[in-house]
Amino acid sequence: MSTTYLQAVNDVLIRLRESTVSTVAETSYSTLIGKFVNDTKRAVEDAYTWNVLTTNVSIPTVSGTASYSLTGAGQKFRVMDAVNVTGNFGLRNIDNNRMYRYLNFGNPANAIPSYYAFNGVDGNYDTMVDVFPKPDGVYNLVFTIVVPQDTLSSDGTVISVPAELVIQGAYARALVERGEDGGLSSSQAYALYRSMLSDYIADRKSTRLN
Repeated sequence: MSTTYLQAVNDVLIRLRESTVSTVAETSYSTLIGKFVNDTKRAVEDAYTWNVLTTNVSIPTVSGTASYSLTGAGQKFRVMDAVNVTGNFGLRNIDNNRMYRYLNFGNPANAIPSYYAFNGVDGNYDTMVDVFPKPDGVYNLVFTIVVPQDTLSSDGTVISVPAELVIQGAYARALVERGEDGGLSSSQAYALYRSMLSDYIADRKSTRLN
């Protein structure tokens, strides 16, 4: 079942015995809960390689061109695999210093790309990648990457990672901020969140093995 940003915020508010809102920015407190939801979303995203966040970015090379944009990748992502599909082999990641020397020392001939290194960002703040050798034709380079969901801002945006984890973690953060109030202690709520997160990850690892 999908859960929107607003629904997650209201779920946390209910657990805190607060009134629900019609929009996340309705009150200063609901806005704060929205911040906790986003903070927890990022923590959950960082905790595991969630399949829902995995995508393929395909780069068709241009003869003689070494630098390309990973469109849609942003700057915070994890590479799962990088393949020269046309050549049927994996690309090897090297550091920027080594790539600079490969591209600028001597006069290497253009050939089939087999190395890559990340190098800055483009005008859209997507990461740039350099390849070597410079292509001698058109090759399809495919990067399998894990890209975090953008920061939640619109009420109707659906949370990609398991919303139950995000809600429980945001609730624990809210309890820390407000202090004990007769319900779960912040330490109990956080322990429950950690337990839920561990269980979710274990279930998904088991599914992949099977």
